Amino acid sequence: MQVSEASAPSASVLRRTMVDCQLRTFEITDPAIIVAFETTPREQFVGDANQDVVYSDAVLRVRAGAADRALLAPMVLARMLQGAGLKSTDRVLDIGGGLGYSAAVLAGLAGTVTALESDPALTAGAAAAFASAGLTTASAVTGPLEQGWQAGAPYDFILVNGAVEAGFESLFKQLAPGGRLVAVVREPGHSGRSARAMRFERLQSDVIGEKWLFDAAAETLAGFMPAPAFVF
Repeated sequence: MQVSEASAPSASVLRRTMVDCQLRTFEITDPAIIVAFETTPREQFVGDANQDVVYSDAVLRVRAGAADRALLAPMVLARMLQGAGLKSTDRVLDIGGGLGYSAAVLAGLAGTVTALESDPALTAGAAAAFASAGLTTASAVTGPLEQGWQAGAPYDFILVNGAVEAGFESLFKQLAPGGRLVAVVREPGHSGRSARAMRFERLQSDVIGEKWLFDAAAETLAGFMPAPAFVF
């Protein structure tokens, strides 16, 4: 008797497993966040090389041309978004999201999303993925990450997809009053889990409030590193 091979789980089953085994066990309880991750087809935003591990908890690297970007682990991304207090009308700037996965998740939670990448090849890849997924509220632009995207400001929420050691204060100027920014903040020169996911909020009189969310690990983004010290 011939025994047929068991069919591979469908993408929707893998997404549900990711949510149950990674997000829910990492204190993700917001129903809107859960739905966004269950319905966003991550396989369309990570490139061909990552298809076998697309719904794992590994930190994936996406590539386009000579450029590459390390993605936040799904549970880290989800908990950062949960800490942002997103509204369906929010205007969002998504910084350093690679081929657009984080922006696609945000498109299901906010009003409009601008995905900023530093390399035109990554921008083109994200734009193509948005079009393939039928996302009409997400757009992709190219520019220095640390400068943000002034043309779309002010933003209600800015997500930085990586660790920041220095140089992100200029992004605060692109926040609307009451706007929030979430990033992984690392002390210069440190590595590993010596970093914290932080929420910043632009209060009245341009005062910036801050709140610790959780300890996190992420790769420091180019443009958000301290300037080299001058040595005599």
